Amino acid sequence: MTFRPLHDRVLVRRIEADERTAGGIIIPDTAKEKPQQGEILAIGPGARDESGKLVALDIKVGDRILFGKWSGTEIKIDGEDLIIMKESDVLGVIENAGRVKKAA
Repeated sequence: MTFRPLHDRVLVRRIEADERTAGGIIIPDTAKEKPQQGEILAIGPGARDESGKLVALDIKVGDRILFGKWSGTEIKIDGEDLIIMKESDVLGVIENAGRVKKAA
């Protein structure tokens, strides 16, 4: 199925957190919190300003983002759990995600 968000909405797939702590302890599913990071799968064309002009979104497909714990609406498309949220629910874009390392 193909899904296209409307206006300033985005479709997000959660990025699962690591299942182990730094010490090697495995975290059970019941103790995990929902991840607040995701990948943008689709974006809408943008919102309209007061004059009716289309304002494009600042994020693009493929961006890794941070969002609030209770942001968006959870949906299921083709058996996959996804989230639809407004661009204003996005807290920021994670850049150079592969190079970020935790301090010991």
